[in-house]
Parts: sequence; structure tokens; C-alpha cells
Amino acid sequence: MNKLELISTLKAQANLSKAESAQVVQAFFDRMAEALAQGERVEIRGLCSFYVKSYMSYTGRNPKTGDKVVIQPKHLPFFKPGKELKERVDRQP
Repeated sequence: MNKLELISTLKAQANLSKAESAQVVQAFFDRMAEALAQGERVEIRGLCSFYVKSYMSYTGRNPKTGDKVVIQPKHLPFFKPGKELKERVDRQP
């Protein structure tokens, strides 16, 4: 499912116009991205949670040349499925 399919589903089930549905979906994703950028955890009960994981600086290697490269510290978003989602996906053939 992509963003457009999500908008279409919301339009059909909530009896909204396509523009209103697009606004709702965009507001949801914008707020979620904003929260993650601020280091907050986003939890959708029964579905999943998103959180930011921090990594310290380390020395890596360039795979082409083998030279040592210093990797800067970074923060990356992570997805963790909820129990209900895990069970639902596991039942699929």
C-alpha cells in the first residue's frame, strides 16, 4: 500500500473528499516525522511504534579501497511492530 492508496481508503471509509483525505494523511505523516525529529517516540497501539536510535562515531572501511573512514555520530528512525501486528502477519500464508 502506498500513500495514494491510503488516501483512497480513507476517502471511501470516512466519506471525505479526496482533498480532505490527503490533508488528513499528510498531517498525520508530518506530525509523526516532526515528533521523530525531536527525538520523541511515536506509538500506535496494536500496530507499531517508531523511535530514534542514536549511534556513536566509529571507524569504518571504504569497501572499494579498504581505507579507514570515520563515521560521524548519527540518529536513525526505527520501526518496531506491535504484538497484534506480528500475530496478524504471521497468520498469512
